[in-house]
Amino acid sequence: MLAQKIIHTDQAPKAIGPYSQAVQFGNLIFVSGQVPLNPKTGDLVSEEINSQTIQVLENLKAILESANSSLKQVLKTQVFLKDMNDFVKVNEIYARYFTDNFPARIAVQVARLPKDVLVEIDAIAFTK
Repeated sequence: MLAQKIIHTDQAPKAIGPYSQAVQFGNLIFVSGQVPLNPKTGDLVSEEINSQTIQVLENLKAILESANSSLKQVLKTQVFLKDMNDFVKVNEIYARYFTDNFPARIAVQVARLPKDVLVEIDAIAFTK
């Protein structure tokens, strides 16, 4: 019988609500939406979309690595943007982290994100 495993690392921000950074079930890892908070201070890294996107992806990467996975093993992401006009900038940075065998993805504009950030990304990945 498969059991779920809660994933936590100090290399990514603590959850800001009643949820886990990620949950592993079998060889699948479900990473909660990551926002651009500095894992050490819990503070927003910047008011600028490029810096926020980098931090979000670094947070995702840290959580996946703590679960013996990686960005190369991501199957799907969801990108939530405060402003769809930032799509091109986010996409340029996203392409530095996902360089081949691209995961499935959606990108949507939303009315508001936690802590009024500009971008949030979650992921589903696998581990061996």
